[in-house]
Parts: sequence; structure tokens; C-alpha cells
Amino acid sequence: MIKGICFSVTASLGFGVVYYLSTVLRPIEGSQLFGVRTLVTLPFVLFAIVLLHKQQEFIEFLKRIKKQPHLIAIIVLGGLNMGSQMWLFLYAPVSGKAIEVSIGYLLLPLLMVLFGRIFFNERLTTIKALAVLFAFIGVMSKIILTGAFSWETAFVCLGYPIYFSLRKHFNMLHISAFALEMLSMVPASLYFAGQIDFNFAELQNPNIYWGLFLLGLVGGTAFIFYIMSSQLLPIYLLGLLGYLEPFMMLIVSFIIGERLDETSYILMACLFISIGLLTLEGILTNKKAR
Repeated sequence: MIKGICFSVTASLGFGVVYYLSTVLRPIEGSQLFGVRTLVTLPFVLFAIVLLHKQQEFIEFLKRIKKQPHLIAIIVLGGLNMGSQMWLFLYAPVSGKAIEVSIGYLLLPLLMVLFGRIFFNERLTTIKALAVLFAFIGVMSKIILTGAFSWETAFVCLGYPIYFSLRKHFNMLHISAFALEMLSMVPASLYFAGQIDFNFAELQNPNIYWGLFLLGLVGGTAFIFYIMSSQLLPIYLLGLLGYLEPFMMLIVSFIIGERLDETSYILMACLFISIGLLTLEGILTNKKAR
């Protein structure tokens, strides 16, 4: 279990580094950076299939798609959703939206709980219900104080639950489906990456190639570590350790100079209470299991 915890923590730290790297890769940014990241991450995803001995699973999934061709549409939709999330992950830090996206990732586990209850009739304990209630209070406070809610936050905390709900409904919660989603993004990624003027980028940023190399290496390695940790850890512990990533993103947001505005204070306080409640739930679940 110690190995799994180390893998999970390393993955979260790696994703935090990727969040920061997007700010030092100018003049490449936004959609162009998304294109590059997708192309350099794909080999790591395919390598993970071999590393985890999932080749047969991949072949069986291809056979299933042949029998159920409607799954191609689900894969393409999943690729569009995941691609959009990867783009936003790289766009936010260079566009002054890092905190908004970080808040979305902090809200995400709570929305996952809510989606599980509504669409899959999963059990909602008293502690989880309280966690969702506090999150709702925080969101409403933000809407009341500002008259709006950041689309970046909403896109993250709603996009991922929809994505995972679709995958669960069609029994596609495995790395083989994710690999095909990544492959479906290749044409768009090649297009966006092809828009980069590398000569100009190198003139503006002499370390651009090293930065892109690190983006691929760190992002791909973090993905491998996360997949390996998911094979070694129970779900409740994997979920608890997963909270480290949005906290890393929040720290990066402060490092690059963003500040939390006053209208978000109540929201953040409620989110910390909610995450504390979910952490307590995980600890109690662990004690019962023992």
C-alpha cells in the first residue's frame, strides 16, 4: 500500500508541475499547447496498456466495438470532453483563470458523489450529504455575491461527472477506452500543434524545446504513476489522495500571482469543510473495513 500511496502523491505533484509548466512555455499556449500535450501523452497511455498487461483487454474492447458500433460515438464524445478539459487545464494558468479551474477540481469529487446518487442510485451517507450541502451553500454564495458563476469552474465540475457517468453507463471504465479516446483526439491535436511556429517560439523562448520535453515527460510519467496507484490502492484511499491535485493547482495559482477575490471566500471555506467531511468519511470507511 505504501508503494501505491507514493505513486498517487507523485502523480498529483506531477500534474501540479504540468499546470505550472504551461506558464513558462510562451509564446506557445492554449490550443497549440493542448495539441502538443496530447501527442506527447499518447505514447505513455499506450505504454501503460503494455505495462499493466492490458493488451488482451484492449483487443476484447475492439471486438466489442465491432459488435456495438454505437460505442464509437461515445468514444468520440469522450475524446471531445477530455480534450476540452486538457485544453482548459493548460489555458487557465496563462489566462488568469487558474484559481477558477482549481475551484472546479475542488468541487469535482462532490459533484461525482451527487451524480452517483442521482443517476446510479449509489448510497449517500449522512456525511456525504452534509459535504454536498456545504458545497451547494458555497456555490450559491458565489452566485449571489457576483450574479454569476465562472464558466471555467462549471466546465470542470460538470464536464468530468458527465464524462465518467457515460463511461460507467456503457461499461467503459478502463484504460482501453481512454486510449481510444486519446487516439480520437490525434487529428485535432496534429492540426493545433501544426500551427506552432517553432522558429519564432525559440527566438522568444530559447528553452522552449526543453520545456516541451518536460511537459511530455512529467505529464506522461504522472499519468503512469496514477494508473499504477489505481491498481494498488482501495478506491476510498485513491479518492482521498486525489484531493492533493486540486490543492497543488491552487498553490500554483498563488505562485503565478493570482489572488482569491473576496466573493470566493465563503465558497472556499465551504469547499474545505466539504472535503474535510469526505476525508472523515474515508477514514471511517477504512476503520470499518479493518
